[in-house]
Amino acid sequence: MLVWLKAFLLTCASASFALGVTLPLMRFESFYVFSTDASLLEVILSLWTGGDGALAVLVATVSIAFPLAKLVLVAAEQVAGDGVAQTGFLDRLVPVLSKWSMMDVLLVAIVIFATKTSGLAQAFTQPGLWFYAGSSLGVVALRALGRTSRPQNA
Repeated sequence: MLVWLKAFLLTCASASFALGVTLPLMRFESFYVFSTDASLLEVILSLWTGGDGALAVLVATVSIAFPLAKLVLVAAEQVAGDGVAQTGFLDRLVPVLSKWSMMDVLLVAIVIFATKTSGLAQAFTQPGLWFYAGSSLGVVALRALGRTSRPQNA
């Protein structure tokens, strides 16, 4: 039963990550007439084409590469089982990536708050933000389930 729950969480986290990266994260409306939706990929492409290559690479690394690597490593950890778990390699590597897993969600929340309080525009969360956050939470839950099902070495 636990294997099916892990498989379900891994599938949901993967699908949520893909949707979170491609669907709009937020909508900005100014003067109740103009509106702009932005997905994470669109933000990165806009930064890149706008001449901010270093910032685009930084955002892509922290927002896409780190969470994707964490998702793949947690999946490998679940599939590999005790052989890799005993070496502790994944147990040391995944927490390093975990420190960055919710940073984008926090940054988008700060941007939305700043936009709303400035009075220049209204900002609204979009489904991409919720899927992106759901992916991070799914990976956390999957990792927690993996720890409870593994025997602890004394």
